[in-house]
Amino acid sequence: MEANNPYAAGLERNPANYVPLSPLSFIRRTAFIYPNRISTIQGERQYTWQETYSRCRQLASALKGRGVQPGQTVAVMLPNVSAMFEAHFGIPMLGAVLNTLNTRLDAEAIAFMLQHGEAKVLITDLEYSAVVEQALKLMTGPKPVVIDVLDPDFTGGKALGEKDYEAFLAEGDPEFEWSLPADEWDAITLNYTSGTTGNPKGVVYHHRGAYLNAASNIISWGMPPHSVYLWTLPMFHCNGWCFPWTMAANAGTNICLRKVDPAVIYDLVRRHRITHMCGAPIVYGMLINAPDELRQGIEHELNGLIAGAAPPVAIIEGCERVGINITHVYGLTETYGPASVCAKHPEWDKLPIDLRAGRNGRQGVPYHMQEAISVRDPVSLEPVPWDGETMGEIMFRGNLVMKGYLKNEKATEEAFQGGWFHTGDLAVVHTDGYVKIKDRSKDVIISGGENISSLEVEDVIYRHPAVVAAAVVAKPDPKWGEVPCAFVELKDGVEASEADIIEHCRAHLARFKVPKSVVFGALPKTSTGKIQKYVLRQHAKSVLAIE
Repeated sequence: MEANNPYAAGLERNPANYVPLSPLSFIRRTAFIYPNRISTIQGERQYTWQETYSRCRQLASALKGRGVQPGQTVAVMLPNVSAMFEAHFGIPMLGAVLNTLNTRLDAEAIAFMLQHGEAKVLITDLEYSAVVEQALKLMTGPKPVVIDVLDPDFTGGKALGEKDYEAFLAEGDPEFEWSLPADEWDAITLNYTSGTTGNPKGVVYHHRGAYLNAASNIISWGMPPHSVYLWTLPMFHCNGWCFPWTMAANAGTNICLRKVDPAVIYDLVRRHRITHMCGAPIVYGMLINAPDELRQGIEHELNGLIAGAAPPVAIIEGCERVGINITHVYGLTETYGPASVCAKHPEWDKLPIDLRAGRNGRQGVPYHMQEAISVRDPVSLEPVPWDGETMGEIMFRGNLVMKGYLKNEKATEEAFQGGWFHTGDLAVVHTDGYVKIKDRSKDVIISGGENISSLEVEDVIYRHPAVVAAAVVAKPDPKWGEVPCAFVELKDGVEASEADIIEHCRAHLARFKVPKSVVFGALPKTSTGKIQKYVLRQHAKSVLAIE
């Protein structure tokens, strides 16, 4: 058949018609077209796109001067500062692989990642010097060269390296001649999953996927050119959902933020007319529940991407009330962050706010650059019917799926079983083809033979006016096997009793779904704002209050 195909013979790839896809192309283009537009603002300091591009090239050059080779790992332990943004370009410009470390992890986890990823260099902020110093001591293999980032917005910490970041950059050439990867399948970053048991898995991204998801963020969100983006989402988390590369493609402005604080956020939104931000539901919950006076003077619309397995309807409603235009996306570390989106329909605007929020809370349809999202039987791999009731496992297929897990062929093979990436999230498909998560497979509560969706119960609890955050897990029960146990965090200065929460649930849920006990206190959260249910499960086993 190939011999008879007139479009095959003599029409081959060559340097004129094929260039490997890489997000590094974006910063070169933007620095050329918009050299004087502001790229990053951190406190009182700011850089233009030309300056940022030169600094990234210096970083690549300095790393090469220290002997870093293509395919080797450079780790960073940094908050959302300009150096973190530059690392997303400077390190892969050399052909090296960027490993962004979760700044909330303990020394043992950091030591494992540095050793497992074989980091040659570690760039770290002084804020994390204590945990990094301990991690380096725990390492049994070769230790990385340490470069310290000195940020005037942070005082304290201890220098661990021989040089600080600015002095290290001075070793490099701002005109360094870098090149695109020879193969777009080459690794660009290494991200470790925040596993709850055993060692975390190293998720490997390739240049092609990073390029496509960076572009997909613009298309699927409808971002206009030169957007102003606030870094409420940690850049270490799925490489900030690929937004460092997105903002280079967008020729926009990055507003750096070391710590999520509603007062600081609203001040920055007002001062810089920020247009876009991303985050977990807890971040938006903080903004919704902030004092009204913090929002004074903000008259433009703020667009927000929200993620998490299923954001509570109350959060989506609250965002609408305070002027944040929310779009729900869904994905995992293994899918470069967002790989599906709840694409909105104009007709939804006519619906009452509760119904509209319900529609906007679905996980939706594939991102533009993702081939498919599907809900299937995890064993037979047959797709479930579009009835809004039959549950299956969410699976992805396409360019926005990782290369695999570093040095872990068994886990990679299991994740890609049957030609689909298995997420572990359970969902239904509505009649319009939109996916809606019902639970993590491990979060379904089976009480007396009945399946209870913890997310459904949480959605109801979030609607109580005193609640700022909630999580529901299974609690052992001698009669029913297990029953729902609710952990509730209240708004500052507001009170509610266990009876109040239970009565509220009885008014909106079937009797067997109502929590049998309620525990009040601050909920344990990851660095990205996700509630750590595995911690709550441990508490529920002994019915201990949260410390």
